[in-house]
Amino acid sequence: MASLSSLYLKKDVLDVLVKTLNSKGEKGVNLTVSINDESDNYGQNVSAYVSQSKEDREAGKKRFYVGNGNVFWTDGNIVRADKQAPTQKAQPVQEDLPF
Repeated sequence: MASLSSLYLKKDVLDVLVKTLNSKGEKGVNLTVSINDESDNYGQNVSAYVSQSKEDREAGKKRFYVGNGNVFWTDGNIVRADKQAPTQKAQPVQEDLPF
């Protein structure tokens, strides 16, 4: 996968995010980034919003958008990033050393 996008976040939106995180005692926020095939009237096809739970989506809760932008380069091949199974650490080999 190869794609580069720009995303613009306004200072007032960042202030809201930081205040909300501080009031809830959270360390960070999960964002969902959406890349559309077509651009809007402003030449933007990337948007970002605070991630929602399945329950929030099913309840029709409004998304809190944090920024918009555009894809400015791609190789035309974007693939889904699947989680890899955790690898086991190799056991140290015990050798009989002559010293």
